[in-house]
Amino acid sequence: MIIDIPEGQEPIGYVWGEMVPGIGMAAATFSMSVYEHTTLGLREFEAARLRVAQINGCLFCLDWRTERDGTKVEEEFAEAVTRWRTTDAFDARTRLAAEYAERYTLDHHGLDDAFWKRMTAHYSQAEIVELTMSIGSWLAFGRLNHVLGIDAVCVLPGHG
Repeated sequence: MIIDIPEGQEPIGYVWGEMVPGIGMAAATFSMSVYEHTTLGLREFEAARLRVAQINGCLFCLDWRTERDGTKVEEEFAEAVTRWRTTDAFDARTRLAAEYAERYTLDHHGLDDAFWKRMTAHYSQAEIVELTMSIGSWLAFGRLNHVLGIDAVCVLPGHG
C-alpha cells in the first residue's frame, strides 16, 4: 500500500471520504449508484463486474459478490467468467456482458460494427448506456483501489 492509513481507519473510507472528500464522496456516490439503480439482471451485471475485476486485479472487487434480494451468483460463476467465450453457463446477454467488459477494458477502440450489431440485438440503448457506465465505474475505481494498494487491506463484511 502506498497510502498511509491512520490506525483504526477503514482504508477505502479514509482514502475516498477523508483524503479528498470533494472528489471521493462524489466518486463513492457514483459507485454506489451503479448497484442501487441498476436495471440489469444479476448474472449479466456480475459477469461484467467480475470480468473488469479480473482484468484490474482488484482483490476487493474479486472477492465481492453482488447480492439482490438474498440471491448471489453461484460459487463457480467467477471461473465461468474467465471462460466467457466457451462456457455453457451463460446465456447470450451474460456472455455479451462479459465480452463487452473485457473489450471496453482492454481494447475500447476495437469495438466494431459487428460487436455493436450483436449487442443491440440483445440490449436496449438504455441498457447499453447503463452497462457502459457501470463498466466505467468498475474500471476506474477498481484500478484506483488496486494501484493505491488499498484493495489488499480492505475486508468485506463477513470476511474478517
